Amino acid sequence: MSEKIQKILSHFGYGSRRKIEEMIELGIILINGKKAVIGQRVDNNNPGEITIKGEKISIKNTQFATKVIIYNKPEGEVCTRNDNQNRPTVFDKLPFLNIHRWISVGRLDLNTRGLLLFTNNGNLANKLMHPSNKIEREYYIRIFGEINENTMNILKNGVKIKNSYSSFKSIQVINHNKYSKKNKWFKGVLCEGKNREIRFMWKTVNCQVSRLIRIRYGNIILPKNLKLGHWTELNSTLVDNLSKLVALKKY
Repeated sequence: MSEKIQKILSHFGYGSRRKIEEMIELGIILINGKKAVIGQRVDNNNPGEITIKGEKISIKNTQFATKVIIYNKPEGEVCTRNDNQNRPTVFDKLPFLNIHRWISVGRLDLNTRGLLLFTNNGNLANKLMHPSNKIEREYYIRIFGEINENTMNILKNGVKIKNSYSSFKSIQVINHNKYSKKNKWFKGVLCEGKNREIRFMWKTVNCQVSRLIRIRYGNIILPKNLKLGHWTELNSTLVDNLSKLVALKKY
């Protein structure tokens, strides 16, 4: 059985399919000594020699158990494997994998904390992140600014950010003094994960996000007892449930 090279490398944790395509265009992925091309198909059972930046990649073992971990990201960590400013990254504290690599399911910006999922299954990661699957992300949001019912309606109906519109699927005040204080906590649900989307949405209604915490991704909830900077692995039942959410068969 053969598959496209970008799908195979993404599946084994070497980047998103778009990132793999970018690396192919840069000419840093070679198959049997020749530059790969986007859409090139590779035999799973006999892939030949594949290198990325001169490093040989092994993709022969295609059957493996899907693993998923929850990481409680602190503020101040970046969601990249290697940071050119030497800032701490979310990958620093993850457990070691004998084969494959951990793939981040989406990102959280530097000043956002909370639930971040990692998996060794690139197909699962891609499906969980793809906008067409409309996977819910739920957040606690602390806001500074004047807010009224009209503000809430604008955020629910959608605001324009660059060339697209973003809206909350649901949003509600979770502190008792509903509109009496300038610092208020909300619980909001989105079905996309655009870069700094929530912060930009509130900025359009002249409010500032002063704290942002992700507490749920799809059907996975951040455990209350999971400390910042720590991780926990999902059991097989939860991995199955997550896979079923995007109609993906578990390996």
